[in-house]
Amino acid sequence: MDKNKETTREIINKMVDKNKGKPLFSRVALSAIKKEFDKWKGSNVREYDRNNWAVTPQTMLGSGIPREMIYSPLNVSDLDYSSDLGNSGQAPFTRGIHPNMYRGKKFTIRQINGFGGPEDTNERLKFMIKNGATGLSVIFDIPTVQMYDSDDPISRGQVGTSGVAIDSADDMDILFKDIPLEDITISIVTHYPSNTAILFPMFLATAEKRGIPWEKLRGSVQNDITLEEVVRSGPEYIPPRDCFRIQCDNVEFIRKNVPNWNFVTLNGYNLRDYGTSSITEMAVAIANGIQTIETLILRGYKVDWIAKRLAFFWSISNDFFDEVSRIRAARRLWYKIMKYKFNAKDPRSMWMRCHVQTSGITLTRQEPLNNIVRAALQALSATFGGAQSLHVDSYDEAYAVPTEESALISLRTQQIIQSETAVTEVVDPLGGSYYVEALTNDIEKRILDEVSEIEKLGGYVQAIEHGWIHRKVANYFHSEQARMEAGDIKIVGNNCYKSSYKTPPIDVFKYPQGAEERQKEKLAKLKESRNSRKVEKALKNLEQACRSDTNIVPYSVECARHGCTEGEIFKVFKKAYGLWKPPVFF
Repeated sequence: MDKNKETTREIINKMVDKNKGKPLFSRVALSAIKKEFDKWKGSNVREYDRNNWAVTPQTMLGSGIPREMIYSPLNVSDLDYSSDLGNSGQAPFTRGIHPNMYRGKKFTIRQINGFGGPEDTNERLKFMIKNGATGLSVIFDIPTVQMYDSDDPISRGQVGTSGVAIDSADDMDILFKDIPLEDITISIVTHYPSNTAILFPMFLATAEKRGIPWEKLRGSVQNDITLEEVVRSGPEYIPPRDCFRIQCDNVEFIRKNVPNWNFVTLNGYNLRDYGTSSITEMAVAIANGIQTIETLILRGYKVDWIAKRLAFFWSISNDFFDEVSRIRAARRLWYKIMKYKFNAKDPRSMWMRCHVQTSGITLTRQEPLNNIVRAALQALSATFGGAQSLHVDSYDEAYAVPTEESALISLRTQQIIQSETAVTEVVDPLGGSYYVEALTNDIEKRILDEVSEIEKLGGYVQAIEHGWIHRKVANYFHSEQARMEAGDIKIVGNNCYKSSYKTPPIDVFKYPQGAEERQKEKLAKLKESRNSRKVEKALKNLEQACRSDTNIVPYSVECARHGCTEGEIFKVFKKAYGLWKPPVFF
């Protein structure tokens, strides 16, 4: 980053000061409130509480923001309704991106599914649809995520675990057998840019095979450099700059050719569960979004064309009001970035649309049924925050993939929130709370401060190359673990309120037998039946694209069409880009 170039924080602060309206509370009223408040505090509040007026909640993966004992207009004395809150569906979108929010469309119920071979997960997808899921989400097994074929020696014993095994476009076709791809939104949890450039073309080839125009497909991929270069624990990495190039190639191709698809889901979730604070989670995703937009603008595209299909993915943990406020703060901050930094004109370009998942790392193996309560409260805070879609973790995920029973409970948790609680009938029901508005302001400022820190390093890609984010994770994780072991962060049934009562055993998911053998058999048949000359040519053309400035994704689509496997395509990436060693701080 040019040292003379204004940071996002400087741009926003200047424009906010310029456009600031009239505070909601008059100075006369605030003076009277302060006088009465000081009198009450001095005569009614015990000395211990006066001396410890602000405390910092000790919660897992918290923000570390101190909280006062009670909040009043004094905490939001400069609050301007129009510029700080606005009505829902109106700038700055603090209160939601749609005027009627959940009255118009409930948040999408999108539970993650994936285990065994594609035949196995196909049955679970149908089960979820039958029981009321309004969107699908597919997660892949470890070899698929790490981009190795099921017959690779490195995959032995891991095929079909923690997700579904996919090796080729044929597997993708089986995965979505009898599922109307044009009628339901699908989240393909590709994680990495490299994996997105491999797996999403296989999905497109499947749609093409069925005669479904790409324009009719709706859903999202993750396509996030953070996951590939920071969170990933794989044996082989391509360099960050090449990884980011692939991320932008994916964005460009999908935006042009699959116009109703979210081409990137800027991922804070996995980074936070990996071990970082709620502030860093959002700052990193937003910094990535800024550099992605800047790069696409340099490629000649208009900001409003780019930003309409961009989405975010947040983790929701245990600090209830903090989580509500974080979503509101990120939504307002993203609006300011798009309006003041990028001069976006289309309101949709300024929306921070987000998928939310309850925190997997907060789930415990001790007294696992407690996880139902944890996940329900986290889901409720996401609802109050105004998320667009939601996944609720199942109580047995600390052990394995959810069983049908536990997955159904997670599905029902969302349906109970939507159908029985009436919380979706009012838009932003916590808006106007002195506490929530003060937290929203504080969180927004802290996120922006970290974004500025990243920009001073030269941008997010450079922050990865310099080890900034790895160091941030290592330091936070070490501190967090120490506080849990000391009992400062309380985990009910784990390090506090332990019970001598022996809970009944739960029905832990049993992986389907023979998934690895079936995948190997299919791979062998595929390699025998495909046109080897076309495969070789497609892979060679892909390698040439990787070594040039050409967008690589059309060539990856050709590879998918001709039956190239995931492992074969990844080998091309490694050959073209070389390998990179991430910094180690543990």
